Amino acid sequence: MARVTITVCTTCRRGQPDAADSPRPGTRMLQALQAADLPDGVDLRPVACLSACSRGCALALSGGAERWTYIYGDLDPDADVADILQGVTAYSATDDGLVPWRDRPVIFRKQSIARLPPQE
Repeated sequence: MARVTITVCTTCRRGQPDAADSPRPGTRMLQALQAADLPDGVDLRPVACLSACSRGCALALSGGAERWTYIYGDLDPDADVADILQGVTAYSATDDGLVPWRDRPVIFRKQSIARLPPQE
């Protein structure tokens, strides 16, 4: 089975002004996920922008050419990491990326920006 990648926008600000003494919320989201215990087979990739600025913090969840890709926004780096990990674990267990609605954490049900079909 293909590896799963969490792509995190590091420039997301969540509508907050830049503070000289602290990283942007998107970078804090990346740092929180780096410190978390990611499931086996899951990679974390930072990117400068996912073009979801009005919905930051944002991340994309993908898993090779055979899985659907999801983009999620309005994430809170201080409150949502446990739910993100729950959703990533459920996604990782699928062959096609389609997690049953009730098995998704609420943030993955309510804060989806887009889903893209498999590339094959």
